[in-house]
Amino acid sequence: MALTPSNMLPLGTEAPDFSLPDVVSGANVSLSELDSEVATVIMFICNHCPYVIHVQEELLRVVKDYQPKGVKFAAISANDIENYPQDSPGKMKLLAEKLGFTFPYLYDESQAVARAYDAACTPDFYAFDKDRKLVYRGRLDDSTPGNDKPLTGKDLRAALDHMTRGELVGTEQFPSMGCNIKWK
Repeated sequence: MALTPSNMLPLGTEAPDFSLPDVVSGANVSLSELDSEVATVIMFICNHCPYVIHVQEELLRVVKDYQPKGVKFAAISANDIENYPQDSPGKMKLLAEKLGFTFPYLYDESQAVARAYDAACTPDFYAFDKDRKLVYRGRLDDSTPGNDKPLTGKDLRAALDHMTRGELVGTEQFPSMGCNIKWK
């Protein structure tokens, strides 16, 4: 595990388009299917990263709190499954079912989508407005394994609170920290 920060894609960047298979339904999901009048959150996660495992419960609470407000979510795993078989689509599906994901869990086999988003680590969060412009990127909150800070989701929640109220999101944002994406 190499501790890696987000690359912090420039605010205002248009969401790169994609169509990826959802490991649960088997159907391809495109960015246009995730369009929202409020916000679309794209999360780069994986099964095995201790940083992702650490935030899973709070991540699911954030989704539960904001989906009813019109926010759409999708998670993408882009890890090399030859060297990290625990991140394979079959194991992704098992995790999504076990945790009760209410959002697509997409597999980026070519890693092209992760590269287009300039994703660097898991977890990594991107929130786009109704025009698909990036207004938030970075961390869920400042809790990490072993730092004894409570999981609150405060950073992502603050951005989504502003977006659900039609307000501008502040530009002071902090990179996520986690395992590097396992590039091929």
